[in-house]
This record gives sequence, C-alpha cells and structure tokens, in this order.
Amino acid sequence: MNLVERAKNVLFSPKSEWEVIKNESMTISQIFTQYVVILAAIPAIAGFIGYSFVGHSYGFGTFKVPIGDGIIWAVVTYILSLVGVYVVAFIADVLAPNFGGTKDMVASVKAVAFAYTASWVGGIFSIIPVLSFLTLIAGIYSLYLFFLGLKALKNVPPEKYAGYFVVVIIVTIVVYVVIGLITSAIAFGGMAAYNFN
Repeated sequence: MNLVERAKNVLFSPKSEWEVIKNESMTISQIFTQYVVILAAIPAIAGFIGYSFVGHSYGFGTFKVPIGDGIIWAVVTYILSLVGVYVVAFIADVLAPNFGGTKDMVASVKAVAFAYTASWVGGIFSIIPVLSFLTLIAGIYSLYLFFLGLKALKNVPPEKYAGYFVVVIIVTIVVYVVIGLITSAIAFGGMAAYNFN
C-alpha cells in the first residue's frame, strides 16, 4: 500500500477507493504500521508546533503552551488517537450484527483508519492556530468518509444503515470526549504557568 496514493484517493475519489480497500487483503497490524501510525502523527506534531512555538494571539497578547507540556500533550494525543482508532473500530464491529451487518474486525479497522485520513491530514493546519478551524472542516469530511466506508465494508442492509451509522457516531463522540478529557488532564493538569508574550 502506497501511503500517499491511498491518502490522495481516499480524499479525492472516496467511493471508488472504498471498493479498492474492501477487496484488499490487509491485516490490522499492516493498517496501523503502514498508515495509521504515520498519519496520526501529523496533528500531534503540528499541534505541538502551533501551540508551543507559534501560539494563539488574543487582544492582550499571545498564549503559548510551555514546551514540556506541549510535548506531553503531543505524545498523549498521538497515543490516544491510535487507541481511539482501535476502540471505535471495535465498537463498530460489535454493533454491526445488531443491524444486520457482518462482524469483521479488519473491515472495521479499515473503515475507521482510512476515514480519519481527512482529519489527520487537516491536522497540519494546527501549525498556525488561527487556521485550526480548518481541522474542524477536515473532521466533518472525515465523517462523510466514515459514512461511505462503513457502508462499503460492513454490509449493513440499506434500511438499517442510517441507524447503525448514528449509533456508531454517538459512541465515537463519547470515546473522543473521554480521550480529550484524559489528554487535557495528563498534559495540562499540572501546568504551573501560561506563557503570555
């Protein structure tokens, strides 16, 4: 699997790329090592640079996260994003039979991992915090990719698919709220001072 080609195809021709992905023989380990661990690093590294070196400008100054806290945030964000991919895939897999779909963990990991492409690539905008709203737009596009991916890979009957997708998204939101709280508690819980210039 060529990472750049895969990312480009997922972003710009997702419907046809999901069919290619569906028919590819891959292991969970391959998906993680050849794709997830690389792309998931983008928002963590970009966020660290943006928040610790560039900073957020406010009317009274620029806020910068101390470098030590920024490194902790980046590492925790990165690790928990990997965990998040697996947890969301596991949940999507467990729920699929309840909606008439197939239980296939590899297909579930494919759907989650490749759907996150837009969010991970869009994470580059975190280098310039004022542009970080673009990561939200990329995240919304990832939801669309996830919608297409689950539909292509999980074989849920059309009449039950909307319910399946909504339930998976609700659980995904809960997972990421918990991950966000854990990340903030670990990275910023003991922050002694904010840097304003």
